[in-house]
Amino acid sequence: MFGQAKDLYKLQKQAKQVKKKLKSLHVEAEVNGIKVVISAEQEIIDIQIPDELLSPEKKTELQKNLKEAVAKAMKKSQEVAASEMREIMDSMGMGGLSSMLDQGK
Repeated sequence: MFGQAKDLYKLQKQAKQVKKKLKSLHVEAEVNGIKVVISAEQEIIDIQIPDELLSPEKKTELQKNLKEAVAKAMKKSQEVAASEMREIMDSMGMGGLSSMLDQGK
């Protein structure tokens, strides 16, 4: 029973480390000049929009490209987070679980 508590503590400690690492990992996506930077925790860090897209005539194009850039950045951040989690699981001897997660792709 003490061994299980020790394993749980170790798992909680590693989860905190992963969360901290994910917050510091940033991914960038660009669509037609619009750049979105997002953390692997899916927190938007920065959005850069070229001045030429800020005119009222380009509003629809801006909205479309911004939505695509955010979606692309989110997908990349999910992939980074999943990769980090697989590494942690493998290091803990839970490789079977991480391979099950890979099958869901």
